[in-house]
Amino acid sequence: MERERSALSVAYLDTHVALWLHDGLVQKLTKAARQEIERSALLLSPMSYLEFDYLHRRGRIRYPAAEVFANLSTTFGVTLCEFPFPAVAGMGTTIGWTQDPFRRLIVAQAKANQNSPLITADEMIRENYPPAVW
Repeated sequence: MERERSALSVAYLDTHVALWLHDGLVQKLTKAARQEIERSALLLSPMSYLEFDYLHRRGRIRYPAAEVFANLSTTFGVTLCEFPFPAVAGMGTTIGWTQDPFRRLIVAQAKANQNSPLITADEMIRENYPPAVW
């Protein structure tokens, strides 16, 4: 599922979707998720990068965050979002449907950046963030 970066719109990858792409588990994605990946410039919240590290340190994923991100960047053209953190944190304070800091800031990142799509399998996010794609 290698792709060129000629997309007009942006979409964020949720942590688990990013990890599935890294691991070559494209079959776990829905058709809508694959289509969004194909047509969008892909962004990753710095919070997802931090979550990669968290999962690696807990033994839940095999590769360190830098290696996961490098693969995503090379293979799928994923870039780390540089949207200003004060705007993201401010948006995070408006999200009251979860207390999970990873979920809050990943959604806040997409929401603060013009309600961008967030590709996610997470049901809670999909129920509470209308631009979510799955």
